[in-house]
Amino acid sequence: MSTDVGSDERLLPLRDGRTLAYAEAGNLSSKTVVLHMHGLFSIGNASQMESPVILSKNVHLVMPTLPGWGNTSPPPPSTPYRDCLTSDMTTLLFHLYPDSNGNDIKLYIAGNSFGTVSAQILYGAPYDKFPFGRCISDVLLCGALSPFRYHKDYAKSMTWKYYIVAGPISYYMPFNLITRGIKFLVAKQWSSVESVEAMFQGHFDRMDQAEREMFEKWCERCGKTPEDTARTYVQTLARSKVKSTSKSWEGFMLMTPLLHSDWGFRPDALDEEHSRPRVLLTASKDDILSPIGYAHYLAATYKNARIKDIQGRHLSIFIVYNKFTRRPPGGSYRRGGARSKEQSIYIAKS
Repeated sequence: MSTDVGSDERLLPLRDGRTLAYAEAGNLSSKTVVLHMHGLFSIGNASQMESPVILSKNVHLVMPTLPGWGNTSPPPPSTPYRDCLTSDMTTLLFHLYPDSNGNDIKLYIAGNSFGTVSAQILYGAPYDKFPFGRCISDVLLCGALSPFRYHKDYAKSMTWKYYIVAGPISYYMPFNLITRGIKFLVAKQWSSVESVEAMFQGHFDRMDQAEREMFEKWCERCGKTPEDTARTYVQTLARSKVKSTSKSWEGFMLMTPLLHSDWGFRPDALDEEHSRPRVLLTASKDDILSPIGYAHYLAATYKNARIKDIQGRHLSIFIVYNKFTRRPPGGSYRRGGARSKEQSIYIAKS
């Protein structure tokens, strides 16, 4: 039985003695399900995505907190992250749909930034590990990260800072020392909502012209002022960030090993049934946290992928994600997928 925690968080006890936190919104009995994977230093928070538009679409929005973040327990020491994730999500969906046979819901999987790793793990998981994989209709990856094990040129897209934090230096450093050092440096600074709000406000203040124009247009469509929207968004992000590490930093400690690990499948070797769902990718041209080269690698590797490049930096992907919930992407997405040297990505006409 789940337990209410705060305004929208619930806790689900798991058979292995762990706990899974999640939030939900929309029509809780709808069999059209949007399963959203959050990014780094965040938790499952339905209030971030709940809007009149989403509610009007008669969907069940489910936002789990990923292993090691917030109130969700980290994976058991002997269990790979991919197996922990597929087991947790299978348990969660059967909990929410106890009469389901594993084939009778329409599932959309979405993720932004680091959450795209978990979204892809579910997309490519063997069906005996994640039986609801057969129900996947579409996968939305905003600011996608690629599997470093198979994307051999992943490091070429990194800045030096990113290269040290998540690249081969960090991965091969014994005892995860670089990640531990980062935790030591920022843990105290990120322990209060006020200090994190100031940091996020700085991101909004430093938006470039393309991002600012995109943000203002989105606010206008939502009937909100940019100032009020930015303030609310910063406050929500700050609270999520502080709560994500309030119990432990295990989620962050798993970051680099996960990026370099086996996700349970090869992106270029998925069978036809796994390749049936569309993979929709958005990539910001000046994003240094989710480099555009990663999304282009995925668009060229997944057989049924479409990609859209947008102006701006990392903040742009959050605006695009919210635009997607208001109007699903159409012909402006370029089609990718496995292709010969003679083939090229074409631009679909609107």
